[in-house]
Order: sequence, then C-alpha cells, then structure tokens
Amino acid sequence: MVTQEQRKRQLAREKFLRQQQRRTSARRKARMRNSVIASVLGVIVIGSVALYTTGVMKGNDDKSNASADVTPSASATKKAPDPCAKPAAGKIKTETWKKEPAVTIDKSAKYTMKLATTCGDIDIALKTSAAPHTVNSFSFLAGKGFFDHTKCHRLTTNGIYVLQCGDPTGAGSGGPGYTIPDENLKDTSLKGGVYPAGTVAMANTGQKHTGGSQFFLVYKDSQLPASYTPFGTISASGMKVLQKIAAAGESTGAGDGAPNATVVINKATVTQS
Repeated sequence: MVTQEQRKRQLAREKFLRQQQRRTSARRKARMRNSVIASVLGVIVIGSVALYTTGVMKGNDDKSNASADVTPSASATKKAPDPCAKPAAGKIKTETWKKEPAVTIDKSAKYTMKLATTCGDIDIALKTSAAPHTVNSFSFLAGKGFFDHTKCHRLTTNGIYVLQCGDPTGAGSGGPGYTIPDENLKDTSLKGGVYPAGTVAMANTGQKHTGGSQFFLVYKDSQLPASYTPFGTISASGMKVLQKIAAAGESTGAGDGAPNATVVINKATVTQS
C-alpha cells in the first residue's frame, strides 16, 4: 500500500518530468524559429546585394537612367584642378637681421605693395601714416627679396577666412629675425570685432609687439580681436585672385591647413606712389 508520503514524492517527480518536457519542447521550437529567421535574413541580404549590383551595372551601362542612389564614381571625388600656375624659378632667401630696420620711408607719402603670385597679382594699398613701422619693414624686406619664391602656407575656411603668407620656411614659424611694434589697432575699419574682407594685417604669436614678416589677407569678413596690425587694403582685382585661391579649399578638410592652390609669391615689391 502506497503511503501518503510516497504519493507526494511520486507527484513531485511527475511534475518535474512535465516541466523538463515543456522546457525541452520550448528549446526545440526556439532552435527551429532561429533557423527560419536566419534563412530569411540570408535571402534578404543576397537579394539586396543582387539589386545593388544590378543598379550599379545599369547606371554604368545607361547613364541617361542613372539615379542619385548609384555610388559616385572615383572621378567625382577627385580634388579640383590647381587654379594656379607653376612658380617662377628661383630660391628663397635665408638672410635674417637682428633688429628692426630704421624707418626711412616718407610717412606722408602713399605706398603700394604688389604680390606677383602664381595665382595672379594682388595689389595692396598700404596704410603708411597709420602703420609706418610695418610699411617700412615690408619696404625693407621686399627690397631684399625676402618674400620672393615663398609659399602662402595657410588657408582658413571656417570661423575666420584668411590666407597667411610671409614665412620663408613655409611652416608657420619663420620670420626676419626681428619684431616690429603693433600699430593701428584702433583703425576705423575694425568695427564690432571684425576684420573686413580686403584687409591685410600682421600675424603674431598672440603676444604684443611680436609681428615679423608673416601677414594675412582677409577674403571674407572675419571675427578677430583687434590685436593684429591692419596695414593695407586689397584692390578689387586682387580680391578676385584671393577668392579663386579660397575657392580651391585647404588640404585638411577641417577648415585650417595648407591651401590646395599652389600659392607662391614670385615677386613682392613696395612702391612709393
């Protein structure tokens, strides 16, 4: 005769067996479901690849029916042609000087600077009376051929919009060996913390009175603190050359790098007019 305790143990075993059967069945169904899903996904992927390949082939064979969904060809992503000519033959001067040259220009006269570049001539009217040390220094350096055959090494296309030149090393760290004082920082053209398009100003290290030979040409209004000596204004024809250089972009794609255009100053001259 089965006791009550034995009956309880038997019922417990039967319950356990039923649970195990249900779990085994659930696992089997899950495996089957996953297998079906994997098969369906495989068909979708193969179909998608086939459709994509067909679309590309059709786009190549029948250009009149090509759509924007077709992957661009490699030629569409090539860098634009260099808009500038080859540099003139010649070598960069390496001479430097220990101190700023004595001011010998006529402060009351008008002076202009011409940058004969590989991209075209950039004519600049200099602000002689407002920035005599700067104009005198450029007259001195141009007369020594200091700028000749030098590259404009930096173009910014994001935030500020300038082409920077005047470094014989082409690396952004070169200069004439001396510094000149900041001048004309209250120029009436600098309104609202903006250096307007067409301005030519001195670059510096971020400290006062650290300008040397590097300068920048503004091709679009740029928000900058009034700490860079504005000493010239670019002519209308010069602005067209500058815009052409800017349109070619810069090398990093991040908005600050070497210009894609080959911008070399073949000859710089400062003339009293």
